[in-house]
Parts: sequence; structure tokens; C-alpha cells
Amino acid sequence: MDPLRKVEDARLANLIPQSVYKKIATRFKFVEEGVRRVSKSSGIRYPSYYIEPSIALSVSPLERDQFGVLFARTIPTVSYDNRVDVLIQLTAPLVAYGMKGTIHAVIAHEFLHYLELIGRMANMDIISDEVSGTLFEGTYADLTKLFEPKNVFKDRSLIQLITKKFPEGFHDPKLEKKCVAMWLKKGLPATRIRMEENTVRIPISAMANTEIDQSLRKKIYDLSTIRYERKGKRGNVK
Repeated sequence: MDPLRKVEDARLANLIPQSVYKKIATRFKFVEEGVRRVSKSSGIRYPSYYIEPSIALSVSPLERDQFGVLFARTIPTVSYDNRVDVLIQLTAPLVAYGMKGTIHAVIAHEFLHYLELIGRMANMDIISDEVSGTLFEGTYADLTKLFEPKNVFKDRSLIQLITKKFPEGFHDPKLEKKCVAMWLKKGLPATRIRMEENTVRIPISAMANTEIDQSLRKKIYDLSTIRYERKGKRGNVK
């Protein structure tokens, strides 16, 4: 997969101007650096990823006047041969306007989602993901599912970066404001995702057909063991 293919298609279709395309293409090096950094620090190959040429907005029917900007998503898909492929989607506004450290933190955060999803597939325990009713609940659910960065990565500066950028869900007011002003208000492509649509359904047959690398399976097993041991210790504290 060419990570910039959809961005190039959007430029050819005049959905985004040449100046924006050039900015994304120039700053794409930060994405490549982030992917290499995460892979090296975790010892696990980063999954396939691509740049989505639109701004993603999370909306809730309970909060009509509010929306959250989604800068990345981890998306499982079922291929033509009934296997599960997991893709990381990074949005173009993140690449165009995000600081290098922010881009790296988002890339690493989505990698944690990838590990969590693969782990659940390995255990065959994912049929559907829960749907959160509000943006706050969505953020909380997002954080409660992930492996702790310090157990996944060896790069201390990367761990600190993730912890700083995701204290209680990702929130960067300056970046969000810039994306709204420079992208959304200029009429560039936008995708609205309702909270009730934030559901993952994977057929059991597709999970059964999907081969998970043994080294990846072992690393996720080790991470899960650490998680359960620490939960057990916390539970025994009086």
C-alpha cells in the first residue's frame, strides 16, 4: 500500500489544493520517522498504514453542538479471501499541521490499539466492540483497552511523549483549532462519524482464517500476562 495514494487521488480530483498536497507530502517524512521509531522501540513491525485526505469528526446525538477531531483510527477490514487485515488510518490534517512529536505520539497510540486488537483476535474474543454514548465516554473506553506504553516500548522519550499527549485521551486545543480553521472552514473534505457507528464486527470465520505471526503472538501474550499480573497485585492491595 502506498500511504499517500489516497492523498494523491484527492489532489487529482481537485478535492484538495496543490499547496495542501505539497505540505502533506513534504511533512510525510515525520510519519515515516515515527513508524520506524515505534517499530524499533517495540521490536514489532508496524502494520500497514495510509493517510486519509479528510478531517475526521466524531459526533454524538447527545451533544449536538460538539464534535471531536479524530486524528487517527485503527481499522480492521475483511479481505476478499476472508482474512482480517488491520490498517492504521492517519488523517491528512494531522500530517499537515501537527508537530513532529505529536505525530509520533499518535502513531504510537494507534500501534497500541493494533496490539490490543490482534490480542483479542488471537483469543477469539471479539465479536463486536461496545458503543459509547458521549465523546467523554468514548475517550475513557479508548484508554481502558490499551497496553501500557512502558510495557511495550523501550524508548523512554517515546513513552514520555505518549504519556504527555494522552493523559486522558488525546487533546491538543492548538492543533484542533488550526485544523478547523485551515481545513474544515476552508471546505476541505470532512468525514463525520457518529458515536453509535463506532462499532467493530469481525466474523469468527475471518478471525479463524487469519494467521498471526508466532513472534507477534508471543509478544502480545507476554504483554497480557504482565497486565493481568499487575491487575492482580492491585486487587490484593488493601
